[in-house]
Amino acid sequence: MLLENKNVVVYGAGGAVGGAVARRFAHEGARVFLTGRTLDTVRTVAKEIAAAGGAVEAAVVDALDEKSVTEHLDAVVVDGGSIDVSFNAIGISPRGLQGIPLTDLPVDNFMLPITTYTQAHFVTAKSAARHMISKGSGVIMMHTPEPARVSLPLVGGMSVGWAAMEALNRAMSAEWAQHGVRSICLRTTGMVDTPVIDVVYGLHADAMGITKDQFTAAASAMTHRKRPTELVELAAVAAFLASDQASAMTGTVANLTGGLIVD
Repeated sequence: MLLENKNVVVYGAGGAVGGAVARRFAHEGARVFLTGRTLDTVRTVAKEIAAAGGAVEAAVVDALDEKSVTEHLDAVVVDGGSIDVSFNAIGISPRGLQGIPLTDLPVDNFMLPITTYTQAHFVTAKSAARHMISKGSGVIMMHTPEPARVSLPLVGGMSVGWAAMEALNRAMSAEWAQHGVRSICLRTTGMVDTPVIDVVYGLHADAMGITKDQFTAAASAMTHRKRPTELVELAAVAAFLASDQASAMTGTVANLTGGLIVD
């Protein structure tokens, strides 16, 4: 197993991405510490992992609150002895943020994803890195969709926030990789097997005057494979990149866009 004897903390574990990654990490032998702002959704994922024989703990943690994050991580270290991987998968609702021309978008709505994503990822990463650096190893991980790199209309401040995450990923690696702490971002297309993309594509379709199915087909056609990234694909690559087998990878973005973006 790729992650045997690893302690992994997942933020936003009750969401589609966080849940899928947590399940795969547990399948690969990791002990997973699931967090989120709503315990019921996190517990649902925890019960699934436990039922499959995985080692799992669940807790309420606000990834935007440094005190909440640091206190939880301190408890994880006391309980498990280390923090080997930190995966931040938090998300925010796209309603009022996407599908709106920039000229009509309120400033607060434009800034919300920029401040939320950068603050949450900075807080969780720096808090985990303090423990990892003292141990001399660890992996910080995040996920962005393709607007972090390509120019798409009606995405508002989301694309700016996601691009800032990728820049933060590089900056963290520049400081921490020399201490054994790798920083990795995984970039995908929009994933139609996540509930949020159903909402996002609906907002964009309405703004463009087409059906959601038409928008989905057009988005899929932009990839070389003619289909979007799937959650299972993201989770599988995340597990590999979190493992020691990917020890040479840091400060980079793993391209899982199926050819939509060609590096």
